[in-house]
Amino acid sequence: MSEVAPGLITVFGGSGFVGSQVVQDLARRGWRIRVACRRPDRAWKLQTSGHVGQIQATRCDAADPAQVEAALRGADAAVNLIGILHESGARSFQAMHVDAARNIAEGAAAAGVGRLVHVSAIGANPESDSKYARTKAAGEMAVREARPDAVILRPSIVFGPGDGFLNRFAAMASMAPALPLIGGGRTRFQPVYVGDVAEAVAEAVERPDAAGRTFELGGPEVMTMEEVLKLVLRETRRSNPLVPLPFFAARAIGSAAQLTAFVGIPPVLTRDQVVSLESDNVVADGAADLADLGVEPTGIDAFAPSYLWRYRRGGQFSERPADTAATVQA
Repeated sequence: MSEVAPGLITVFGGSGFVGSQVVQDLARRGWRIRVACRRPDRAWKLQTSGHVGQIQATRCDAADPAQVEAALRGADAAVNLIGILHESGARSFQAMHVDAARNIAEGAAAAGVGRLVHVSAIGANPESDSKYARTKAAGEMAVREARPDAVILRPSIVFGPGDGFLNRFAAMASMAPALPLIGGGRTRFQPVYVGDVAEAVAEAVERPDAAGRTFELGGPEVMTMEEVLKLVLRETRRSNPLVPLPFFAARAIGSAAQLTAFVGIPPVLTRDQVVSLESDNVVADGAADLADLGVEPTGIDAFAPSYLWRYRRGGQFSERPADTAATVQA
């Protein structure tokens, strides 16, 4: 079987951190892209990712099947990137991870869309104590029910410029006197580069042999939370102490911190996120992965320094390159 030829693809949630990279990758491959999102004004920046007229932003509330139907009209393929890390008002895990996923999958089936790629997360588990993980699993099941041939991608923690992972810890390091080692910092991650995730999405769209399969996406290194924080401190040139924080204490702090969501302020930590940290976030043994999609994983050390420098005291001027110093002395 030959690869799927580029045509029109609808990308739900294409204006976000991962979505913008997915749109760029698809544009380079020649796809015409319809970016379906609640706030099209946030997607206008993507126009420069392709040729004139190649990328179109359209308003779509995935909670409304009629709007989903309109966004899928005439599409040859679709990608669902909708997801949230914390609940806020009507943007609940159930609504974003399950109901929206079901609407998109059923809409894609009704519209005869050739390929559907659904982006979930490592750790999706219907029996998890984490509501995030349970609803991710429920979303996968809703997609499989409507489109058994859909491709499901489960990335680990995604890093890259603009991420909410390394940037969050770096911001904390620049303000807090110490950083918490939740659960002793032993939780394991397999951070995956956002560019690799975008390439995996595009490959999942185009490769016939990906149909109906689930892939877990992780980078080349498995790191503990403690190792992640030490990397952040090293690249930001800071020496904040790392203080162990038991899970029970972190859950209590998360319960209080998440109250800021009620006034529209993203919480630094939520109880559900702490619960998620009680389980490792790595590619399962024997799971299909980036290599099965033809993607070479990128190490975290290759990109993290390129955007964490701005959290150093003095930013890019925090230290003088050796060759410059030698020239000045000469």
